[in-house]
Amino acid sequence: MTLHKQNTHLSQLCPIRDVLDRLSDRWTMLVLNELADQGTRRFSELRRRIADISPRMLAQTLRYLEQNGLVTRAAFPTVPPRVEYTLTPLGVSFLESVQAMIAWAVENQDAVRAAREAYVPPAGHAAK
Repeated sequence: MTLHKQNTHLSQLCPIRDVLDRLSDRWTMLVLNELADQGTRRFSELRRRIADISPRMLAQTLRYLEQNGLVTRAAFPTVPPRVEYTLTPLGVSFLESVQAMIAWAVENQDAVRAAREAYVPPAGHAAK
C-alpha cells in the first residue's frame, strides 16, 4: 500500500462544496434576486438597485455568475456600450431552490436581530 496525496480537491468531489462555495458569497443572492424580479437588467440598473455594492464587486459577481452558467451577458455595440444580464434556465432553477430560504429570511429577520441583541457571549469569548 502506498500513501500519496490525491490530486483531486475535496471541493471537486463534494457537490455541496463545489456549488455552494462558489454561490454563497455576499452578493450572489442579491444579484440573482434582482435579475429574477425584472428579467434582463443593465449593469447600471443593477448598480442602482444594489446601492451598497461597488462597481468592481458587481462586475466580479456577474462574471462569476456567468462563469458558473447562472447568468448570460449580452453586449451591444453602442456608444456608450450597453451590457445586459439575464438569468439562464440554470440560474432560474437555482433561485427556485433557494426561494424557501429567502422567504425564511424575510419572515424571521426581526427574530434573528432580537436574538443577536440579546446574546451574551460566554466569559472569555468576544461576540461578533
